[in-house]
Amino acid sequence: MKLVTLPKALSVYKVSDLKMIDLSQQPLFIGVTDEETSIVSATDNVPADTLEQEDGWTGFKIEGVLDFSLVGILAKIASLLADREISIFAVSTYNTDYILIKAEKYEAAVAALREGGYIVS
Repeated sequence: MKLVTLPKALSVYKVSDLKMIDLSQQPLFIGVTDEETSIVSATDNVPADTLEQEDGWTGFKIEGVLDFSLVGILAKIASLLADREISIFAVSTYNTDYILIKAEKYEAAVAALREGGYIVS
């Protein structure tokens, strides 16, 4: 399985109003619950007025479209990284999964994933 490195530095943050977000940017992940509105986007696109913010993320996209019947793909990746004490922030879309890690853990993550049989580009 191939993982593609995301090209931009990412941030995870909360906002009080979605009107603050440029919805045309990519990548952009939005989670809205009764407790919060969380966003993941390129650090360059974070609005000035966030409620909370954590910068310094990078990540990987699982290349291709994953069928919903597939089992354990994210779990295997998470396990390989957990064995190296690398925490993840996972985001799933209809097509695939994204695995975010802190940028300072990138090289260790690539090594762990390659040792686990993944191709990382």
